[in-house]
Amino acid sequence: MGLRTMQWDEWIELDNHYLRYHEDKKRRIAERGEKCCRTAPEAYDGAVELLEDLCSYLPQRYPSLFCSTPTGIHNLLTNETFDITTRPLPEDPMATASRLIQDDLAIMFEQADGQYYLLAGCILLAGFWRLSDKFGMPLSEIHTSGDVPGFKSKLEKGMMNFFRRIQPGQPVLRNNYFIQVDDNLAWSHSIGSEDPVSSTDDGTAKQAEGWSSAEKNKAIEHHYFRSERQSLRRLPRSGGVVFTIRTYFEPITKVAEEPGVPGRLASAVRSWGDDVSRYKGRERYGEVLLEFLDAKAKEQAEKGIVDEDGEEVAGKYPF
Repeated sequence: MGLRTMQWDEWIELDNHYLRYHEDKKRRIAERGEKCCRTAPEAYDGAVELLEDLCSYLPQRYPSLFCSTPTGIHNLLTNETFDITTRPLPEDPMATASRLIQDDLAIMFEQADGQYYLLAGCILLAGFWRLSDKFGMPLSEIHTSGDVPGFKSKLEKGMMNFFRRIQPGQPVLRNNYFIQVDDNLAWSHSIGSEDPVSSTDDGTAKQAEGWSSAEKNKAIEHHYFRSERQSLRRLPRSGGVVFTIRTYFEPITKVAEEPGVPGRLASAVRSWGDDVSRYKGRERYGEVLLEFLDAKAKEQAEKGIVDEDGEEVAGKYPF
């Protein structure tokens, strides 16, 4: 799972793209509603607990952006005030929580069968998956329905044990990455519509959704590096396990300017096994991507930015 210990002041990361994420989320909450944000009745208290945690954390961690109020929190940048004490709340607490930060949010709750189920979420910028497809599923089915490579053989047992053991005072972080061949942060339209139909008007089956529908070998300017920074922690009152999912999204052409990155990324992409390659769609973009990364790695070596092993030469790069 690639987990590492998280310090409490690392829980939420905000950056200079905050307003873009905020506006994207605001628009998608208005347009898509329960397709993206939903809380089961039995998970409501846990969703409120998460919202309360954020309203306590954010003014302390980011005092230039947030301040506490007698009834909740005020966003100094957007001039929004949120009352979290009135009942009923004006909207799903997961939606309010998501408006405050750049992360998507999900909470898993243990049920009588010992499995953890996705019962609260606000998934607005996921790119490749929809809350409406996964809501109410147990952890194992979420991964098998998404064809996550090696889940049954390598990950399932360890993941289940981890969920049972994680404690409120022991939060962790993990990262993943994907390549995307369009510039849409919220949903990668290159793999198909976010709202597919089961058939056309004449009864014929629709085009398959997924990497098979993506245009092959688009120009490198259409390639984006998409990385999720996920935190996991147990909520002390409700016992739910909350995910924060912060997506970083940058053009490959920009990422490849960093010293040593083109060579390391090319090596990583080449190291994928067949199952990971299918899952991440390498067949649709690998040729163009690797040709570009190899050329950038060679260029960095020739300029002395990296050494013969592809590692950064200290003091040579302006950043």
